Amino acid sequence: MPADYHTHTPLCLHATGSPVEYARAARDRGLAEIGISDHNPMPEPFDDWRMSLADFPRYLDLVAEARSDVAPYPVRLGLEIDYLEGGEPWIERLAGMADWDYLIGAVHYIAPGWDVDNPKHLSRFAERPVEEIWDLYWKAYTRCGASGLFDLLAHPDLVKKFGHRPSGDLRRWYDPALEAIAASGAAIELSTAGLRKPVGEMYPAPEFLRLARDAGIPIVLSSDAHSPNEVGLDFDRAAALARSCGFAETVRFAGRRRTTEPL
Repeated sequence: MPADYHTHTPLCLHATGSPVEYARAARDRGLAEIGISDHNPMPEPFDDWRMSLADFPRYLDLVAEARSDVAPYPVRLGLEIDYLEGGEPWIERLAGMADWDYLIGAVHYIAPGWDVDNPKHLSRFAERPVEEIWDLYWKAYTRCGASGLFDLLAHPDLVKKFGHRPSGDLRRWYDPALEAIAASGAAIELSTAGLRKPVGEMYPAPEFLRLARDAGIPIVLSSDAHSPNEVGLDFDRAAALARSCGFAETVRFAGRRRTTEPL
């Protein structure tokens, strides 16, 4: 079984279960290893769905507790970091704040105060053309991919979460992002979390996944678990989709070094 590198903790204020419980769930379900990757703190209060900077030492302690509890089962230390244009110095500082196994880059914000996957902003999809929203999202994601700051990029087409998708050929958004990701050497995740959202499909779409394979971009399977019962959820379906798109391997991370494993 592959690893699950995208999981959260209660410190982000919208997840349940301790890292110990996540690690036990991964071990008991036969996953190769697990990574904990909560939402990054910001230098100042920013929103209500991430750990605070004051809680950051507690985060490291919780992961250490999980490692001790399930040893020698591997528990990797990660962080899901929001890419915000102009925020690169803070990301670089975060990268030096712990001995990370991997850093996940993510795009949630497409404008100040607008986290595009937040249900409280759902009305904005009726107020603006979906093509304009996709433009904003994919330009941000392309910059994230090009930054070279991350080992792994989260839920590539998160913008489709509520089912809003432009008509026509979507490669006009996919291709620049894939080119940037391939040039940076980052991996992407195939996330089962989308199956639990209104869109009802994994992130990214199969077409994006096939194009990523053609571009030589590696993948991991991820659950984006916000509770222990979501760890490794629907990985059988994710592995089947990955194979149908031409993938035969996945990757693992330790000390920000990547190795390849059969899928």
